[in-house]
Amino acid sequence: MKPRPDRRPLLVSVALSALVLAWLALVVALLDYSLDESVRQAWLEAWASRGPLLALLVVGLLIAVSALVNWVWRRTVAPVRRLAEWTQALADTGVDRELQVEGGPDLHALTEAINHLVVQRRQVLQDMDARVAEATTGVAQEKARLAALMSELSHSVVVCNRDGRVLLYNPSARELFRGLSLAPGGLGGAELIGLGRSVYGVLDRQSLAHALDLIRQRLARGQAQAKAQFVTAVGSQMLRVQVAPVRDTTSAEGLSGFVLMLENVTQQVEREAAREHAWQSLVETSRATLAQMQALVDSTDWQGTQRDAARARLQEAQAMLNHRVRMGEHEAGWGLHQRWPLEDMWGRDLLAAAARRIEDATGMRVDLAAVDDAVWLHVESYGLLQALASLAERLGDEFGVRQVALRLQPGEGRAILDLEWVGAAISTETVMGWELDPIRLGGQTLGTSVRDVVARHGGSLGFERNRVTQTACFRWHLPLAAAPVQSSTPMVLAGSRPEFYDFDLFQSTPLSRSLDDHPLSELVFTVFDTETTGLNPSQGDEIIQIGATRIVNGKVLRNESFEQLVDPQRPIPASTVPIHGIEPHMVHGQPTIDVVLPAFHAFARDTVLVAHNAAFDMRFLQLKEDSTGVVFEQPVLDTLLLSAVVHPAQESHRLEAIAERMGVTVVGRHTALGDAIVTAEVFLRLLPLLAAQGITTLGQARAAAERSYLSRLRY
Repeated sequence: MKPRPDRRPLLVSVALSALVLAWLALVVALLDYSLDESVRQAWLEAWASRGPLLALLVVGLLIAVSALVNWVWRRTVAPVRRLAEWTQALADTGVDRELQVEGGPDLHALTEAINHLVVQRRQVLQDMDARVAEATTGVAQEKARLAALMSELSHSVVVCNRDGRVLLYNPSARELFRGLSLAPGGLGGAELIGLGRSVYGVLDRQSLAHALDLIRQRLARGQAQAKAQFVTAVGSQMLRVQVAPVRDTTSAEGLSGFVLMLENVTQQVEREAAREHAWQSLVETSRATLAQMQALVDSTDWQGTQRDAARARLQEAQAMLNHRVRMGEHEAGWGLHQRWPLEDMWGRDLLAAAARRIEDATGMRVDLAAVDDAVWLHVESYGLLQALASLAERLGDEFGVRQVALRLQPGEGRAILDLEWVGAAISTETVMGWELDPIRLGGQTLGTSVRDVVARHGGSLGFERNRVTQTACFRWHLPLAAAPVQSSTPMVLAGSRPEFYDFDLFQSTPLSRSLDDHPLSELVFTVFDTETTGLNPSQGDEIIQIGATRIVNGKVLRNESFEQLVDPQRPIPASTVPIHGIEPHMVHGQPTIDVVLPAFHAFARDTVLVAHNAAFDMRFLQLKEDSTGVVFEQPVLDTLLLSAVVHPAQESHRLEAIAERMGVTVVGRHTALGDAIVTAEVFLRLLPLLAAQGITTLGQARAAAERSYLSRLRY
């Protein structure tokens, strides 16, 4: 695809031709002025008959001037501009190749001098690489050992920076998230995790934020073991998540990131639910049998000592069976409680968090006057806070309560937590309904009830009213925990670096700035390409393959890729098969675009899209918005337009031509993933050239691309 022709040679030709014509007109005027009237008249008569010849001479002169200007331009100015662009590319991208010789002898000499410098730089870089390799051999060996250790861990480990961007994960974590994607309700195998992606795209933001709040509170008090855990649902699966901080002594809040250890507990919960159901059935059946036995004992007309002996044996058997039923019921209840991990928590911390949650959700005023600082609880804090806030919200909505009090005191083997208010009386039926209804909070309905939360803690919930003070309260009985023993031993984050890591992400905070103002060097990019049945998306051509890779911190993550054939549900023209190499039998039975696009959308979430001739690929995606419901709202950068920005004098901006200029090896051309990887390498080499022109942010790059002449292309 050729750029707009340079108009400057034409302008120079027009200007020079105008000067020549002006000079000829001046000469004619001077001759006319110097001649006698008779000679002037004869001269005019002689030229009047030769007008066409005179016009032909003038046109020939203008053509000769234009040809001369064009020849001089191509021999001098154009080669100089191309040489300047090539030299700039060598200086800013580190491409190692010698320049082509163009132009006259002087340009030949200049090109040879530049090539000599290229050879010298190559030698210097080789010497530097050798020294760096020698100095880092020991570090590389240590890294390999640590990576091997992490890769062998059976636990799923993910490390994130303060903003929740993933900077490390091990193979176990990758397999865990892939399983979540393949599970019912998942995304059909799409990668849910990747370097630079937000963990909040997978895990519940509120649960994780709550865990981090607990960690910050514990760090502020100087606790050595400042950890938290919670259970969350991902699609149809349940994850148990343990959170530990990555400490940062230079940060005001004391942490630069956090470590997640994840475990899929879905099957465990299902097994325990089945066991609970079996126990419950046994209990109900046994109780019915006991009732029948009691009725038999009471109704049978036994005689004398025979009656007393039989009744004694039946009563003994009944007592033993009663005991076994109670034990079974207790074990079933204990199994239910163990499904939800409880954690030790300072009572004042829990009530302070509850007060914030209630105030945020309802706008109520919350009083924390009566809280015993010696009370430590063993609770599942997130569910408990949701239940407290839900009860407060219903008090406000249904009874107009505008102020509540939270009180916490130790009891006999339990802590007593009161949610208290003044005024409105509530019937027992209403209390029972609120306890059994699914928790409602902020317009959302959760899958658990207040009674479920009570059961998790093996506690109880009651309703009490004081007629003297005109107050009422929900009274919770919660398990106590021993206060933690403070330790002066600093926490050491044990772990090692796996294959998937990029610790430079600790330095970036992309969520704290607007995307357009963010430096290109710190953004995460998804570079993609499509193969299609033809070149006319508006006339029925369809996508037959999507391929993508990711760029994080200036590196192409080839191991984090997306590649999927698509059944276009229409014939693939035979004329296009030699181009993309995809034959009709290869797409038969493959998923259709309505399945593939959501998976690709999940892969590209929270990133900037990059493509070569992006207008073509984006048109195919946009035409599928109505039928799939998938909308790609991310910013898009086009390497075709960016190449025209940095190299306006180059004749071609095809992907192969740019790759050759940038020293990128083309592998797998005209396959979606192959083209995506080549485009990614080209894009990385364009970044320093853009920076040399003062284009360093996403907004500046988009604006520069939009000003390009090639941006007018439409599909």
